[in-house]
Amino acid sequence: MKGMKTVKRIAFILILGLAVLAIAGCNGEAVDSENTIVIGIEAEPTSLDPTQIVDYNSSRAAMEMYDSLIRFKDGSTDLEPGLATEWDVSEDGLEYTFKLREGVKFHDETLFDAEAVKFNIDRQIDPDHEYHDTGEFGYADTTFGMVEEVIVLDENTVKIILDEPFAPFLGNMAMHSASMVSPAAIKEFGKDISQNPVGTGPFKFVSWDPGQEVILEKNEACWRGAPQVEKLIFRPIKENQTRLTELEAGSLDFIVGIPPDDLQRIRDTEELLVLEQPGMHTWYLALNCYRPPFDKKEVRQAANYAINKEAIVNDILKGTGIRAVNLLPPLLWGYTDDVRDYSYDPDKARELLEESGYGEAELTIDFHVPESGSGMQQPVAMATAIQSDLEAVGFKIKIQQLEWGTFLDKTEDPPETNEFIMHELSWMGDNGDPDNFLYTLLCGTQWPPKGFNGGFYKNDHVDSLLLEARKITDPARRIELYEEAQQLIVEDSPLIVVDHETQIVAMKKKIQGFELHPTGVFRFDKVTIQ
Repeated sequence: MKGMKTVKRIAFILILGLAVLAIAGCNGEAVDSENTIVIGIEAEPTSLDPTQIVDYNSSRAAMEMYDSLIRFKDGSTDLEPGLATEWDVSEDGLEYTFKLREGVKFHDETLFDAEAVKFNIDRQIDPDHEYHDTGEFGYADTTFGMVEEVIVLDENTVKIILDEPFAPFLGNMAMHSASMVSPAAIKEFGKDISQNPVGTGPFKFVSWDPGQEVILEKNEACWRGAPQVEKLIFRPIKENQTRLTELEAGSLDFIVGIPPDDLQRIRDTEELLVLEQPGMHTWYLALNCYRPPFDKKEVRQAANYAINKEAIVNDILKGTGIRAVNLLPPLLWGYTDDVRDYSYDPDKARELLEESGYGEAELTIDFHVPESGSGMQQPVAMATAIQSDLEAVGFKIKIQQLEWGTFLDKTEDPPETNEFIMHELSWMGDNGDPDNFLYTLLCGTQWPPKGFNGGFYKNDHVDSLLLEARKITDPARRIELYEEAQQLIVEDSPLIVVDHETQIVAMKKKIQGFELHPTGVFRFDKVTIQ
């Protein structure tokens, strides 16, 4: 009899639960867990406007809402048509004419056309544009800095004129910063477009509850075809272990940043799937070359010799990355390892510090570290190991932890007010071109707030090589220029490169058809749920 009562009670609870779900469904709040993917990301997005995104944690949450004129193919940085069906480049490399896909609409039902393309580019590069003040466009110079004019030829044809040839331009047109945002939405929301995103992509915006989740739903009218997944929910969880625990408990379906100590166990878990592949990633320390003590090359080199990168890769990262000797990842064309070797050598580090003439007080440094963040791997543990290594040779290091969004904001301060003397950061390649690493992070023209050279490094010879390499189209000559630049840069040591992370995600096996992309951006438009 007791068993019968238990069955009745269970049945009542199930009926009550179904009723609650039905009521929630009427209110539009229920999650169809059978056709929803809940994704654990490493930090709160900083923006959902692709023209303002500067970290791929944000791009992972945002980019399924957008398209650009040109797309990277699945699984590679090869190019294919996007919102443009075809394009033509003039013989002098200065004029790019794009034929646009007809009948495409933004999520707000306004038409995508040539005027929308012009609006999106002019908004970023023209300080006199009526809507230029609606955002901070960190990638504008990198992506469109060479654009002289955008001309609407007709409703579905647009011409972009450059002021000089620019070899990576087509690749840049597939980057997140070249995504098309609804002009009508920008006019409506102004600076709040970051929280009210409107694109043309396979998923459209539902809500953003800061600190909790970003919810997207499928775009039934997507020109590429509607996705089969109904909803994507991105939840920021900064602790790797918490993210993993929630995946195993079932409250998450997909995570990044698996703790290295748990990786093999997750690989062996039958109901979970782990995907891994080399990425276009570099984790590094930026040294402020504008201010003491890192204004002296000997001090920068000493710090480089002092850090045991092999131990970090083996003992902290557990082989989830490979030791870096250069800013460029090895899988990127133009890479060379024919550069100065900064293998662990504390005696050499002490010798160089002695030569520098700096005393103990001058070697007391605040080391700024994010609590978490996309591509940052194990930022606090890695910082603690680096602190120990540097103090062993004569530095005095004070670790200062910051929330990810605050940390990123401070990296963009100009040299006169930038308080970072040494900070951690990582970079994920955006377009498969060495220019995206070397020019973007190390050219003297790219000091913040204009660009991402956060160490304020400047070498006139390096600048001339990088500027020439982006103007010519001969691949062999570009490789020669980049190899010479890498040798000079590594000798100067404005960055201490530690490792190149392997892209790793873990997910429930019910998620079928997901592929990692070299740029680190997630693509769920072709995914099915078993």
